[in-house]
Amino acid sequence: MPLPRFRTPAGQAGIDAIRAAPNGALIASDFDGTLSPIVADPAQARSHPGAAQALSRLAPLVGTLAIITGRPADDAVALGGLSGIPGLIVLGHYGAERWEAGTLTAAPVPAGLAEARRLLPEIVGPGIRIEDKGTAIAVHTRQAPDPAAALATLREPLEHIAERTSLALEPGRLVLELRPPGMDKGAALQELATERNGRSVMFCGDDLGDLAAFAAVRALRGAGVPGCTVASASPEAREVADAADLVVDGPAGVVALLTALAGALEEARGSVPGS
Repeated sequence: MPLPRFRTPAGQAGIDAIRAAPNGALIASDFDGTLSPIVADPAQARSHPGAAQALSRLAPLVGTLAIITGRPADDAVALGGLSGIPGLIVLGHYGAERWEAGTLTAAPVPAGLAEARRLLPEIVGPGIRIEDKGTAIAVHTRQAPDPAAALATLREPLEHIAERTSLALEPGRLVLELRPPGMDKGAALQELATERNGRSVMFCGDDLGDLAAFAAVRALRGAGVPGCTVASASPEAREVADAADLVVDGPAGVVALLTALAGALEEARGSVPGS
């Protein structure tokens, strides 16, 4: 499969820069909804078939390969079957955790979460699921009788809890999450790009929380670092597709894109399997 053309000139310039000098490229992706289909129970998530293989092919070809997720980092590694990918960096909890070469490092648990844990059971109802991530707490409504209505009903009481506990309330695909202010995928991506001296960057995402990473790519472009953004299409977060340089068909489309990029880089290097 050939690489698709990106729909924006800046996005096309980004992917062209990655292909021209892959050793300086930072390729990063969200996990849920991007490499893994969204499921009702987050503990049942698994990588889309071919995702780990595509990442394994990319790993020796690019400067930095990363997953940036709101999940605990080791959860994404285990559920995604990613532990054997050489050089992979997984930033969990929006950058508060880092998994690399089997070693996990984490920031201190933020103040306010203990109080939030105490208050949350008082406001949730049928079909509402609380996911405690350790450094953040997500409230999912996907299993409620009317998920969208439940999300709207929960917003005001969760805003009160966020104010009371000095946490930020962030929306997602049928989820509202309480987490420390200043924790987002954009900051994590910017810091990683600086640390790794990324000379080009690509980020793939599907949810509202990924818009911060898209903004980081645009900021890097403004600073002279070519970059591109890819949306894993979802009817629940159309804003992400609107903001992206390329839109693909869910996790299957993301995996196909990463596979095509690996193939193009292998061909350029003269190392296509079987050639």
